[in-house]
Amino acid sequence: MTDPAGKRPDAGPEGRRRSGLRDPEKAMRGLGAGLLVLEAVVLLLAVQPIRLVGGDLGGPAIAAIVALAAACVVLAGMMRRSWAWHAGTVLQGLLLLCGLLHWSLFGLGVMFGLVWAYGLHVRRVVLG
Repeated sequence: MTDPAGKRPDAGPEGRRRSGLRDPEKAMRGLGAGLLVLEAVVLLLAVQPIRLVGGDLGGPAIAAIVALAAACVVLAGMMRRSWAWHAGTVLQGLLLLCGLLHWSLFGLGVMFGLVWAYGLHVRRVVLG
C-alpha cells in the first residue's frame, strides 16, 4: 500500500523500508557482540570435553583456543568501530585454521562461521 507520493508508509526518508528498530546500528552492534561473547564462552567450555573425548589436545591448541576466546571478548567490546565486523570475519577464519591443530576446532570454526555469516546477513538486511 502506498501513499499519494508513491512511498510506503513504513519507509524512511529515502524510500527504503525501515527496520522498525529505534536504533538499528546499536542493535547490530549488540548482535555482533553477543555472537562473539557466545563464541568465547563456547570455546573456553569446549577445552575439557575435547581433551576427554577427542584425544590429543596439545598445548598449542589450548593456547590457540584461549587466545581466540580472548580476542572474541576484546572484539566484542570494540563493535562500535567500523572495522570490527571485518575483524570478526577474520577471527572466524583463524578458528577454521586452528582445525589444523585439532579436528574439533575445525568443526567449531564451521559452526561459528555459519552463525557469523547469518549475523552479517541480518546486519546487511537491517542496515541496508
